[in-house]
Amino acid sequence: KAFRHELSFMGGYYAADLYSSNWILGGAYTFHFSEDLALEASVEFTRFRSAVTDSYEARYPTISVESSTDNPGRLYFGHLIYTFAYGKLRWFGGGITHFDFNLALGAGVTDNTTARGVTGSAGLGAKLFFGKWFALRWDVRDHVLQEELVGDQHLVNDIVVTLGFSVFIPFGG
Repeated sequence: KAFRHELSFMGGYYAADLYSSNWILGGAYTFHFSEDLALEASVEFTRFRSAVTDSYEARYPTISVESSTDNPGRLYFGHLIYTFAYGKLRWFGGGITHFDFNLALGAGVTDNTTARGVTGSAGLGAKLFFGKWFALRWDVRDHVLQEELVGDQHLVNDIVVTLGFSVFIPFGG
């Protein structure tokens, strides 16, 4: 992976503390400095919807909490990726597939109407390589951020689980 570019496309599940869980779609660009270290920039899209505020508005129709009911959200992140384990998998006596496990540590912005400040992020991921240019990947990341909902501020842990694929491009094309 050293000195290679990686383009990834991912989709999955955004399990939020203050919001109803929802789908998430996005992509990432990663540059691998070595076999072990890489920098990743990602953008993901989801919807932030709260069943709690829907119930609140239904009970008190004169009070509107429209800013947090159902809004698009964008997540912009940068991560340092450290690959800590490598392995090989043999398929029923046939070909061999390589895989690795990685740790991600970074920060970014959760762009919705209730997030306040920087979002910290840490997680675990794995890639299953099929040849030198293609891999399947999964990631589980914990996003820690400050959010405000119905006038109260909360420090939350939102879990993002994604599955996707990556295409590797050698340095210089």
